[in-house]
Amino acid sequence: MAARPSLPESILRRVRAEFLEMPGLKLTVSQAQRLWGMDRQTCAMLIDELTTSRFLRWTKDGAVVLNASAVGG
Repeated sequence: MAARPSLPESILRRVRAEFLEMPGLKLTVSQAQRLWGMDRQTCAMLIDELTTSRFLRWTKDGAVVLNASAVGG
C-alpha cells in the first residue's frame, strides 16, 4: 500500500484558521476548491484530513463545517 502524500502544515493551519475565524462557514468541495485555489484531488485530501481528525464534519447536504466539539462547543 503506497503512502498517502501529506499536505503542508501551512495549508492545514490556514484552513483551520478560516473555519475558526468564521464559525458559520459551510463549504462544498467545489466551493472550497475555488476559495483555496486548489485542484479537486488536493482539496479532497485536505478535507479528508480535517474530517478524519474531527476538526470538520460533513453535513447532510454534502458540505463541511467546523465540528463544534473540535473547539469545545
